[in-house]
Amino acid sequence: MSLDCSVVIPTYNREELLRHTLDSLAGQELPADRFEVLIGDDGSSDGTREMVDTFRDRLNLRYFYQEDLGHRAAQARNLGLSQARGEITVLMDSGVLGHSRLLTAHLASHAAADAPLAVCGYVYCFNLDNEDAILINQAIDVADPDGTIAKLRSAGMYLDVREIFYGKYGDDFADLPAPWLNYWTCNVSARTEQLHRVGMFDEQFRRWGGEDLDLGYRLHRDGARFVLNREAAAIHVPHPKSFDGNNDQAAENYKYMFRKYGTPVIGLLPRIGELNFFELNDHIREMNLPKCDDYVAVHGGWSLPPR
Repeated sequence: MSLDCSVVIPTYNREELLRHTLDSLAGQELPADRFEVLIGDDGSSDGTREMVDTFRDRLNLRYFYQEDLGHRAAQARNLGLSQARGEITVLMDSGVLGHSRLLTAHLASHAAADAPLAVCGYVYCFNLDNEDAILINQAIDVADPDGTIAKLRSAGMYLDVREIFYGKYGDDFADLPAPWLNYWTCNVSARTEQLHRVGMFDEQFRRWGGEDLDLGYRLHRDGARFVLNREAAAIHVPHPKSFDGNNDQAAENYKYMFRKYGTPVIGLLPRIGELNFFELNDHIREMNLPKCDDYVAVHGGWSLPPR
């Protein structure tokens, strides 16, 4: 039987967070025989493998393990993505709790479109520096993602951190020069064939951050239209993180992206900090920067593989 959807999740020593994610997937409205879950483990040394095994009677699940050789999240994602058999792939993270209609909402966006889409789901409770983590955890009922999302939506609490972007540009942002800036792989989807064709995740990313934007950029160059589906909703459970440390690592990855692509638009990424991330589209327009395809046509550079 063909599959409607593949769900790809990377993980590393987040046994309990991943358990909550898998619980939410086991409660999806989409029948379990219509989707698969692919776990890419970046060398966990906790009880992740054994915990995953407990879901095999509830989910169509495959688990892939690679040795712990440092931060290789991009490669861990590819362990699952390379094996995806569904028409659509949903990319999630450990500790993201999906609403029971998460997968059906992603699929509905793609089914309604003539062109290939890159769908951005809505993520409650995402925090950049673990701010309000205690209060957020108190607001989350991990056993009831639907009820938690309804409560947060009604109260206007812990909304998606990208609301600053949506408030500025609206929910229909596909025609911005860089709509891929919102393609954060804690809750997004695209056609599996297109994800494979553009090269999946770049495994040269060996630090935190940026590999999702890099993938979104290539999807954009390949003609995917970026849309927001607020009904494809999820909760991001807080976990320990270092805002400054993550930003330092992401800054190095943005420099790598500029070395790889060399376009003026990508040249703005290493300037994040000096420039506001959520206002980069304004800067692109104010500077009258050329579209990346136009720049490459004149100056040469990275191009997509032929169809």
